[in-house]
Amino acid sequence: MHADSWLYDAHRWPLALRFIKGSVHAKIIGPIIFYTLFTILIVFLDQHLDISLGVPNTVTPSLSIVVGLLLVFRNSSSYERFWGGRQDVGHIVSGVRNLSRYFMLNGPNDSVEDREDTEKVVKILVAMLYAMRSSLREDWGVPHQEEEPDYNSLVPPGVQGHETWGVGLPLELSFFVEKYIRKGNRRGNFQAPQAGMLTAQLNAIVDSYGHMETIMLTPIPVCYQIHMKQVLSLYCLFLPFSIVDDWNWVSVPMVALIAFTLYGIEGIGQEIENPFGLDRNDIKMDNIIRDTRQEVLVLLECWKQGKEDHFI
Repeated sequence: MHADSWLYDAHRWPLALRFIKGSVHAKIIGPIIFYTLFTILIVFLDQHLDISLGVPNTVTPSLSIVVGLLLVFRNSSSYERFWGGRQDVGHIVSGVRNLSRYFMLNGPNDSVEDREDTEKVVKILVAMLYAMRSSLREDWGVPHQEEEPDYNSLVPPGVQGHETWGVGLPLELSFFVEKYIRKGNRRGNFQAPQAGMLTAQLNAIVDSYGHMETIMLTPIPVCYQIHMKQVLSLYCLFLPFSIVDDWNWVSVPMVALIAFTLYGIEGIGQEIENPFGLDRNDIKMDNIIRDTRQEVLVLLECWKQGKEDHFI
C-alpha cells in the first residue's frame, strides 16, 4: 500500500467517544427523544393521578426475548451481506492482480503493437473495478475526463456503457479481456490449459460481481422490516408502564438507555445491509480501487520500461 493509504489514521478518537462519524446516533436520535418524553409523561401522570399507571412486570421478560431474537437475526443477516460483499471485492481485486501479472509476463508481447494491446487490456482490468463500483451505485456509463480522470484514462477511446440496452459496462469490458486471452491462445502464448485457467479467473471476477449485484438488488424483506419496527415500538411504549412503580423518575434514563441500545442495534443492521454505497460504514471501495490501481499501474510502467525483473 502506498503512503497515503486509507488503512491507518493516527488521529482517530477512541470508539467509545465517537458520536458522529461512523456511528448511527443521528439516525436513532428521534426515537430516543420520543420515548424519553413519553416516559416523562407517564411518570408525571403516575405521580399526580389517583390511580397507578404501572402494570405487573411479568410480560417484559418474554417480550425482551422476542426482541432480542429479532435483532440477532436482523444484524446477522446484514453482517452476512456486508462480509459477503467484502469477500467479493477481495476476490475481484485478486483476480485483477493475477491476470495483470500473467498478461505482462506471459502474454503475446513480441511486437510494439502486441505490447500496446497488453497495456490496454491491463488497464481495462483495472477499469472493470471502477465500472463495477459505479454500477453498484447506479452511476452508469463512463465519466468524463474532468469528472474522474483516474477512471476515464483506463477505458479505451469510444467505449461507453450501454445500460439502456440492458448491457452493463463491466460485462462489456470483460469481452476485451476474453478477446485478449483468445489472441494469446491462437498465437501459442497461452496453451489450452493456461487459456482455460485465465478464462476461469475472468469468470470468477464476473461471478463475484454478480453476487454483489444480488446483495444490492435483494434487500431485507419489507415484511420483516415492518414487523421489526412495530415490535420495537410496542416494547419501548410498554416499558415505562412496567418499571414506573419500581423506578419512578429513574425510569426516564432507563428507558432512554434501553431505547438507545435496541434502536442502535437495529440501526447498525440497516446501515450495513447494502455495503456498496458512500456511507461511513460501507466498504471503502474507492480506497481499495485506488490502491489496486496504484499497484497495477506501477508494475505496468516498470514492465513498459523493461524493468519487470526488479520485482522478481
